Amino acid sequence: MKPLGTPGTPSATRVMLLGAGELGKEVVIALQRLGVETIAVDRYAHAPGQQVAHHARTIDMTDPEALRALILAERPDLVVPEIEAIATAALEELEAEGVVTVIPTARATRLTMDREGIRRLAAETLGLPTSPYRFCDSVDELRAAIDGTSGADGIGYPCVVKPVMSSSGKGQSRIDGPDDVTPAWEHAMAAGRVHGGRVIVEAFIDFEYEITQLTVRARDADGETLTHFCEPIGHRQVGGDYVESWQPHPMHPTARRRAQEIAGIVTANLDGLGVFGVELFVSGEQVWFSEVSPRPHDTGMVTMVTQWQNEFELHARAILGLPVDTGLASPGASAVIYGGVEGTGIVYDGVDEALRIPHSDIRIFGKGDSHVSRRMGVALVRDHDVEVARRQATHAASLVRPRLA
Repeated sequence: MKPLGTPGTPSATRVMLLGAGELGKEVVIALQRLGVETIAVDRYAHAPGQQVAHHARTIDMTDPEALRALILAERPDLVVPEIEAIATAALEELEAEGVVTVIPTARATRLTMDREGIRRLAAETLGLPTSPYRFCDSVDELRAAIDGTSGADGIGYPCVVKPVMSSSGKGQSRIDGPDDVTPAWEHAMAAGRVHGGRVIVEAFIDFEYEITQLTVRARDADGETLTHFCEPIGHRQVGGDYVESWQPHPMHPTARRRAQEIAGIVTANLDGLGVFGVELFVSGEQVWFSEVSPRPHDTGMVTMVTQWQNEFELHARAILGLPVDTGLASPGASAVIYGGVEGTGIVYDGVDEALRIPHSDIRIFGKGDSHVSRRMGVALVRDHDVEVARRQATHAASLVRPRLA
């Protein structure tokens, strides 16, 4: 591997993050511990990752000219996309020109930035098991796809509708009957990260639980790329948004093996190095592919209290060509701290109470604007009993009370 340099000197190893939210912030911190010079880019100023990076840049990352100009001006060694709303065509061009290395690859970023690219790759190219699905460009097409009036078998009720491009489950709805179709379409259109008027509708799978299989592609001492797996992460969602997660989640040995096989297949096809968050549905011994993010995953924040190397440290190490260790240090859980109020520059009561819970930790993300349902922090608890950790993490999160200053 290339030697690591010193920030602020000609020898510096420079990494640019495209997206500087709470996940990007932790990646920046992990990179800086290895002496990397960091450039945090976001669409708004003072984003969490920008607060800790060496350099902060604010641009519209969906503007290909602005993105290209910034990368050419900064000349980072690595570009690390941390969100979906990015002009991926510009990244592909710059990677093809040899200007920069995109993590994991520009192709992977393009395929996974919208649900259509990755779903077609998984189901139609790789033959992985998924729920039946259709893509729709209007509410009439959505209704026809569900009812089966478009010349193909209908998806049927219940089903799930999502924008083809959104983050953290935003815009997702369950449709239980015809009266839910129009509201679900409107919700998806309002929440999509980039306006496009396209959704995916999926047949509802009666699964027992959903996991995130964190998968790490890293090089060994001989330069060969190996695939490593973290212990499965269970999580609970409300409205498609992560509320709590825990690790490890118990699985049937056959399902566990199949989950790793599916995650290995899809990440090998995407290629490159780093952490991938592979989301899977599980019922007994059966496993279905849902989605993959070529970056640390929000449900993986639990690894900050459960693993010897959390997902952000694993990502930093892997993309720099360093050894990784996915071992579990302790069972544990995470629970989201929500804004609860609308306003700017809020303060947080109850942090001292939350930290009195045994084996607890709190992360406040430092977001400038609070919204009732905005994720503003996370509570973390480790315990030898994962169910105890879940209860304690939820309790700790409830004790942290954001309010207007």
